[in-house]
Amino acid sequence: MITVLLVIHILIALALIITVLLQRSEGGGLGIGGSGGMGGFMTARGTTNLLTRTTAVLAAAFMGMSLLLGVLAGSPTKERQRSIFDSAPSPTAPAAPVTPAAPAAPLAR
Repeated sequence: MITVLLVIHILIALALIITVLLQRSEGGGLGIGGSGGMGGFMTARGTTNLLTRTTAVLAAAFMGMSLLLGVLAGSPTKERQRSIFDSAPSPTAPAAPVTPAAPAAPLAR
């Protein structure tokens, strides 16, 4: 379930980035060359309002998903372990010390 929510979270983040980059810094919206390219579909003011509202909705969705993912990541579940150290095998006994071998006799020439 968390994987699905993470994918949705990434899609929301990408949509938010695209929406913010489409806006002009002066507030003109869609800095693509004015309303002539839009074919009269939306005025410059309507485009700005649409992008502003879309940004607000996507930002709220991003924050909500962040909080939800944080809560889900912090809640313990029975099938999920809390740490990798919980499943680590405990050592049964220390290994016996290794005694060094006797030095070999020097080779005769």
